[in-house]
Order: sequence, then structure tokens, then C-alpha cells
Amino acid sequence: MRVAAIDCGTNSIRLLIADVDLPGSGALTEVVRRMTVVRLGEGVDQTGEFSAEALQRTFAAVDDYAALIRHHRAQAVRFVATSASRDVGNREEFIAGVESRLGVTPEVIRGSEEAGLSFAGAASVLDWDSSRKVLVVDLGGGSTEFVLGTCHGAEHATSTDMGCVRFTERHMRTDPPAETECSMAAFETLSFLEDVAQVMPLHETETVIGVAGTVTTVTAHALKLEDYDAETIHGTELSLDALHQSVDQLVHSTREQRAAMPFMHPGRVDVIGAGALIWGTILDYLNKITQGRVTSAIASEHDILDGLAMSLARDVAADQEVTS
Repeated sequence: MRVAAIDCGTNSIRLLIADVDLPGSGALTEVVRRMTVVRLGEGVDQTGEFSAEALQRTFAAVDDYAALIRHHRAQAVRFVATSASRDVGNREEFIAGVESRLGVTPEVIRGSEEAGLSFAGAASVLDWDSSRKVLVVDLGGGSTEFVLGTCHGAEHATSTDMGCVRFTERHMRTDPPAETECSMAAFETLSFLEDVAQVMPLHETETVIGVAGTVTTVTAHALKLEDYDAETIHGTELSLDALHQSVDQLVHSTREQRAAMPFMHPGRVDVIGAGALIWGTILDYLNKITQGRVTSAIASEHDILDGLAMSLARDVAADQEVTS
């Protein structure tokens, strides 16, 4: 079954067209994977609405994706919108614009559902035993999801309003950011983490998987890649020491220095400093709360898109079975 999944976040909109082995193993075979930085959430933290320019950028990307979906003849399409799309005042304008271009109604999903889908996608990177507690951290533009579970599925999930775009606009105003700005961003991150620890047992974490562009970009920096190579990044496990070296360099680099990095996507140049700071603070906190058990983190290129594609294929297959 060929399906198309679109994830529209605060910073980027992404497409996965994949063949799903159903009935069978449920394994995905990637046909097309695209990412376009549209900065949909630009200014939302201050205004509470999508700007006309942000909507225009997003609709242009949806037009491109709709053409790809038609070309590859996907049998079903699911479009989900996260974080920035939950509470904006002009959400209906966004939904109508997508619907007219794609023919499906976008779903503005809750953070808990987003977290579960991310866990399902990210977990495919592991060959794990049934008892190991794995924490998936999906660090996005406007929100960060935490999901703790085992190979049997997610057990605890929560979403927080911290992300690379949100924290850049809120804290990082100089180039490079001043120490006071970094301190304020780190303090707010720790405050969110304390809240997370109140609703889920972060201290049980044994393995950490990070997903989304901030995590993979930090990994690319640590690997000293000459180009962004998703195949090399996917599944890479690095020590906290190696990751912190990259975090520190990315946080304290100037915009010009970040733009010159060969693996850096142009749309991440402005926000990677805040994202890297959040990621580094999360890893430090996990190391502390697990009493030193967490000493590394794994980067995954599989995330909510893969979870969406798998869930969409299952839903369509179930509907077909009911009507047959």
C-alpha cells in the first residue's frame, strides 16, 4: 500500500511517500522524503497568529507536495499539523488553504498523539530487548515531545512548549548570543524538564533517541560531515562529551560561521543555536536524574512521519477489511 504522510511543524513541513508491507510485516519502503523550511510559526509566540508571509511559504510547499503525491499515486494521504497550529487565531485560514490544495483536511493533533507517533517512528532504529526503557525526544521548532517506553510501545508521553524557533525568538537576540541569553534559555529548559519529571519517570531512562532537525544537525557537526548525509546520521550513537562539544560550538558560533558549515540547512542557521542549547541541557539533565546511567544519545532520521505512514496504512487496511 502506497501512502503519503505530511508533518507540518513550526519550522518545517515534511513529506514521506512510502510503500507499507500490508498485510505483512508493516515495514516501510521509502519512495520520497522531502523537507522544506517554511517557518510557519514565525512570530506566533508574540502575535498569536500565522503571518501572511508564513502562510504563503507554507502553501507553496503544499502545492509542491501535492504534485509529488499525484505523480507517485499514493492511495491515501494524512496531513498533521503540530505545535504552532494548535492555538493560533487564524487556524481556519491555514486549514482551508491546505484542504483546497491537497484535498484532505489537516489534523491539528494534540501533543500526546504527536509524541506517540514520533516514538513509533524513532523506535525502528533500535534492535532492542523487551525490557529496556527508551526515551524518545522530538525537539521541534515550537514544542518538544518526550516519550518513554519499551519495544512494546509508548508508556508515558508529554509535550512541552519549548523549541528552537520559540526559544530563538524569546531569548537569542544577539549574534553570537550573550551568556545571559544562554543562561535564561537553559534556565527555562530546566524548568520544563522539572515539569516533565513530575508526570513521567525520566529517571528510568536507559537509552535516549533524539529526532528532528536540531538533533540530526548537532550529530552532523559532531561527525564533522562535509555534507548532510542522512544515511550516516541515522542510528549514530555518540557520547555526551562529543555531543556537548558540538553543542557549545553551535551555540557560540556567529550566524556567518553557522551558515558556512557544509551540513547546515539554510533554514536552520538562525535557530540551531537555541535548539542545540535545549538538546545539551536535556542530555545533562538526563545524565543527572539517572545517576550517570545515560552517557550517550542516538540520532534517528525516522520520526513522526514514519509513525504517520504506518498508522495511515493500518487505518486504511482496517477500513477495507470492514467494507469487504
